[in-house]
Amino acid sequence: MRGLVVVGVDGSPGAVAALDFALGDAARRGARLRVVTAVAPPEVWPTVYGPIPVPASPRLLDEITAAARAWVDEAATRLGLSVPEDVAVEVVAASGSPVHLLLDAADTADHLVVGHRGRGVVASALLGSVGLGCVLHAHCPVTVVRPVPVPGPELDPVTAMAVPATAGGG
Repeated sequence: MRGLVVVGVDGSPGAVAALDFALGDAARRGARLRVVTAVAPPEVWPTVYGPIPVPASPRLLDEITAAARAWVDEAATRLGLSVPEDVAVEVVAASGSPVHLLLDAADTADHLVVGHRGRGVVASALLGSVGLGCVLHAHCPVTVVRPVPVPGPELDPVTAMAVPATAGGG
């Protein structure tokens, strides 16, 4: 195997689409796939000192690793691939900032793949955007994958042209 593709997963529709994309990309390249999932560290707020991050328990990390392995197996089934015969997969679950964990995991990668949550400009500004943080700071090419649209009621052409965001155009 040569090369490394890194993908961030969290169970969201965007992450599922990103995992499918990354697994297919790794298979085409003959590369290894590193699947990274982040656990936000809980905080304790003592009244005097402010927030103190508390590390996630090993049991929680084991459960999240198992969930990520299940997501990989489901993606491989969807794509008709076999793990590890077609793609060697490493699953990493860690406590910390998703952006920092992904950037660290992708430090020597050939490709970083993340899902798009579609929260919008305001929510992303308030909560932060993992995809944007990765695009701005990664040392390798980054692909941001949108989730597969869920079929819904058709919009009339006037509404779709007047408000492109309602037509799924972003």
